[in-house]
Amino acid sequence: MTPSAFDFARAGSVEEALDLLSGHDDAKLLAGGHSLIPAMKLRLDTPGLLIDVTGLSDLSAITIDGDTLKIGALVTHRRVELSDTVQSACNVLSEAAGGIGDPQVRNCGTIGGSLAHADPAADYPALVLALDASIDVRNQSGARTIAAADFFTGLFETALTAGEIITGVSFPVLQSNEGAAYHKYANPASKYAVVGVAAWIRTDDDGKCTSVRIGVTGASATAHRASRAERGLIGRALGAEAIASATDTMTAEADLLSDHAASAEYRAHLVSVMTRRAVAAAYARATAYALRR
Repeated sequence: MTPSAFDFARAGSVEEALDLLSGHDDAKLLAGGHSLIPAMKLRLDTPGLLIDVTGLSDLSAITIDGDTLKIGALVTHRRVELSDTVQSACNVLSEAAGGIGDPQVRNCGTIGGSLAHADPAADYPALVLALDASIDVRNQSGARTIAAADFFTGLFETALTAGEIITGVSFPVLQSNEGAAYHKYANPASKYAVVGVAAWIRTDDDGKCTSVRIGVTGASATAHRASRAERGLIGRALGAEAIASATDTMTAEADLLSDHAASAEYRAHLVSVMTRRAVAAAYARATAYALRR
């Protein structure tokens, strides 16, 4: 298996990468390459130009700006996992990054590349949905921000338009009465999520859930919010019975995949189990943080 012929260029700046993209309709960006290169070898993707962006330090920072955690598009999964800044601001991201692929994938793969590829079994899509993240992008005309809720549009499809580059991802810093968790049933070979569920919860002083977001990945053709389950959790103290009653019918919200990894019926079971685990863990964290105030 070999890719079709292509040209190669190494961008020295974001501006140069944008110039190269705008001048070639069949160009693709190369960051970690763990999704693009296999697709090229199978000739499922045949770019005429590969633009290496791995040297763009402008896209490699992890910073806190007020109550916002900003992660550059070229930050690797391994850096997300080990970053003290990420662990203190939004620890669920570090936990999830540590379960992506294997050491080679974590040391080379990037958060921006993963989101741009929009694999329906990737981990970050569920997290950006649950954490209400925003994706920062640029083209030659300027910059814009895409809400995570609007980013994933279909199977391997996103709201990115031709000539746009993801420059970073912004996450709200978790506050004292908030908690988040991610649980997945992983394919034992690839570590992709057969089903993965991220949950974010805010509670009041009485321990009742006042706000919740649940992101599901791996179950259907694109990551999605479990809005029906979310509505069933609001205004309640979330014991096991309350969580179970709110999540019993959530698989009716999406068409579930059936493939070599799992049948639709088994995925329905996994969605329910992983959601209950993620919600229970996020709620425990939210109430524990609230007690410390």
